[in-house]
Amino acid sequence: MILQNTYKRTIEKYSAFKVLDSQCSDFPSEKYSKFKFGSNDIAREFGYALAERFINQQFKFSYDGEPIIVYPSAYSHIPTASYFMTVHFIDKLNQYMYQNGYSPVETGKIHRSVTYREDYGEMNAEERYNLIKGDKFHIDAELLKNKTLIFIDDIKITGTHERIIVKMLDDFGIHNHCYMLYYAELYDESICPKVENYLNHKYVKNISDLNLIVKQDDFKFNTRIVKYILNTNHEQCVEFLKCQSNSFIDKLYNNALGNEYYKFPEYMSNLLEIENLICIGNNIEINRI
Repeated sequence: MILQNTYKRTIEKYSAFKVLDSQCSDFPSEKYSKFKFGSNDIAREFGYALAERFINQQFKFSYDGEPIIVYPSAYSHIPTASYFMTVHFIDKLNQYMYQNGYSPVETGKIHRSVTYREDYGEMNAEERYNLIKGDKFHIDAELLKNKTLIFIDDIKITGTHERIIVKMLDDFGIHNHCYMLYYAELYDESICPKVENYLNHKYVKNISDLNLIVKQDDFKFNTRIVKYILNTNHEQCVEFLKCQSNSFIDKLYNNALGNEYYKFPEYMSNLLEIENLICIGNNIEINRI
């Protein structure tokens, strides 16, 4: 499907899979939940599947040879789960580009300057828009001249994120040809958007469920898992942290600082616990200003 606005920007949309019922009976829900909490192997599986379906069902029929920049969903310091899916999507797309005599694609970043602790998946369409409309997104428009843009996210539920991307393009005067790609899309509008929360937590229902994910060699930190740990019950968080390596604790702490999660009072008791574990493990003392 191609949409065209008054600026003559064209947008092609594609979703590899459809979510057709509230129980997501034809969707790999447990895999999706593990992916959202850091499984890079599943991110690779999803990224490859999206690329292969997109190439064979749409891209090879519409691509005109322009240079391409691919953008994962916006983030500040810690990447989102869809970032890792995008990395693998790019690998598969670049194989196609090489085999057909095209140059490899570039990887871009949409910078965001606002972070929040609310769980997006628990919100309806209006709540999502009211939350995300305050985000400040930035993209380098000078790098985009005469290039095709591909924007990737893992799932489309209400289209709010897409609306924000289009608004950003309008704000920066970007009129390029664009693709909006999703691994999956909710097709039945009668289904409550909170089905996303069901998908996110199909496997990860409590913090102890994270152990089997974070212990795997393929595990990658993302925004969701850092916020989930910081936001969990303090006693449960302490028990979870006792089971983790020093390396895990260090990365968790530095990611939390990088996204400025110390600004949220609700996170502080768990963040201080992480800080204490670092002090004990490294025999150091942290002095705060």
